[in-house]
Amino acid sequence: MEWQIQQAKQRFSELVRRAEADGPQVVTRHSQEVVVVMSATDYHLLSPGHGSFKEFLRSAPDLDCLELTRDARPAPPIALPPIHHGT
Repeated sequence: MEWQIQQAKQRFSELVRRAEADGPQVVTRHSQEVVVVMSATDYHLLSPGHGSFKEFLRSAPDLDCLELTRDARPAPPIALPPIHHGT
C-alpha cells in the first residue's frame, strides 16, 4: 500500500501492522516515494550480514566442473598515456 506522509504520521500504528502483515509499505511526499516501512524480518533478509564474506564465497557453486581454458600467449603490450601531476 502507498501512504502519504501526513497519513503515515497520523496512522503510524496501522502502518506498522500492515508492514508486518502485508509486506513493505511505501510512504510518499508530494507524490514521490521517500521511504519504505517493512518488518524487521524482511529487513534482516534483505540487509547484508548473513554470515561473513568468507561464508558467502564458500557457498558459491563448485566451479571445478567448468572447462575453462586460457590462451597461453602473453598479452600484447598496452600503450598508456603519460601521467601529469598537478601544476
